[in-house]
Amino acid sequence: MSTKLWGGRFSDALDPLMEEFNASIGFDWRLWQADIRGSQAYAHALARAGLLTGDEAEQIVAGLEQVAEEWRRDRFVIQDGDEDIHTANERRLTELIGAVAGKLHTGRSRNDQVATDLRLWLREELQARAGQLRALIGVTAERAESEIELLMPGYTHLQPAQPVRWSHWLLSYAWSWQRDEQRLQDLLKRVNVLPLGNGALAGNPFPIDRDWLAQELGFDAPTSNSLDGVSDRDFAAEALFWATMTMLHISRWAEDLIVYSSSEFGFVTLADAYSTGSSLMPQKKNPDSLELLRGKAGRVFGDLSGLLMTLKGLPSTYNKDLQEDKEPLFDAMQTLAGALPIAAGVLATLTVHRERMAAALTPELLATDLAEYLVRKGVPFRETHHIAGAAVAQAEAQGIALSELPLATLQALHPAFEEDAAEIWSYARSVEQRQATGGTSRRAVMEQISALRNWLET
Repeated sequence: MSTKLWGGRFSDALDPLMEEFNASIGFDWRLWQADIRGSQAYAHALARAGLLTGDEAEQIVAGLEQVAEEWRRDRFVIQDGDEDIHTANERRLTELIGAVAGKLHTGRSRNDQVATDLRLWLREELQARAGQLRALIGVTAERAESEIELLMPGYTHLQPAQPVRWSHWLLSYAWSWQRDEQRLQDLLKRVNVLPLGNGALAGNPFPIDRDWLAQELGFDAPTSNSLDGVSDRDFAAEALFWATMTMLHISRWAEDLIVYSSSEFGFVTLADAYSTGSSLMPQKKNPDSLELLRGKAGRVFGDLSGLLMTLKGLPSTYNKDLQEDKEPLFDAMQTLAGALPIAAGVLATLTVHRERMAAALTPELLATDLAEYLVRKGVPFRETHHIAGAAVAQAEAQGIALSELPLATLQALHPAFEEDAAEIWSYARSVEQRQATGGTSRRAVMEQISALRNWLET
């Protein structure tokens, strides 16, 4: 007699290669807790529907708790024939409590069971990642406030552009991470829908109270259509998109710090705890933590593209292809679980070299301020932009810094230049003029820090 949950219709055994190819227990064992939790709730739902006696339901719930304890203690033994986590748990439950275990699957399919397990598991993972993201944002806000007086060049096209506060650069990534956390919270609404009770595809033939089940398992509502309920993996693809965007932002942040930590820039030095050396060159201190963050971003991108390719051609309801939904999700969530604390650790411990940042500030970064000086004198910006460009060209031609151009030279370019033009060449003054919301002045940066902290407290 076949031990397969589906084996009654078959008389021949599976090819051993097919058995191995078909099995998912090698990775979906991670769902053991979600599977047991869902099964315990379903046992109670069966009892409420009169399909189990109260005593039978309690036997099943208690037996499943024994199975869970074996998993917790790393004593659960996976056996040949345990093709997935559902088979393994039900097999062990039967060994513990006998034939009554067979009633647990009444009206339930592995199709709605696995969709429920995956949502339960993912909900917990996403909530944990939200906490890690918020911790990273908190570290960023704290560092931004403590080092708010540090100035550095801001870059476009990786070319020096205008002076900014180091804090302003830090917060630029905090806001991208805040969007990631907001996307995560919105995603949770679509994850938190219950497929259990849909059966294989057509719905449950017994009076199972799915609204009660949803409430019991902490879901907002049951799915509305059984065909869609067993096959929907939009939530999985969306979770991978969220992971991709989050890793994209971490990767860009890591790239900036890799550049800033190079000897050519020397703005920051990573702590030894987040660096490694060279096996050949003893002088090297490599930013491997940041390079790994950048590299693992590509791995998560691949998880998303792989699942989308799996989903794009599937006919309606459940297909075995959907077994391929788990490994990319497991991989992406595990990668984020490691990446977010590493990013927070790097940021909390790195050393900033304010003298190198200050040395990188050159008068050419104030060319825009030169144009804005004339704007304040009533000259149209399009004209002042041209005049400032001409001043830059003259300084380059004479081999001097822009700030060294004599007042007479500036006045030859436009008579609105006066003695107070000397005030242009202050980097502190330049950043303090960026007072508009979102700017790099001290007040504007402190407003950002306050806004992020208020959001973190909600």
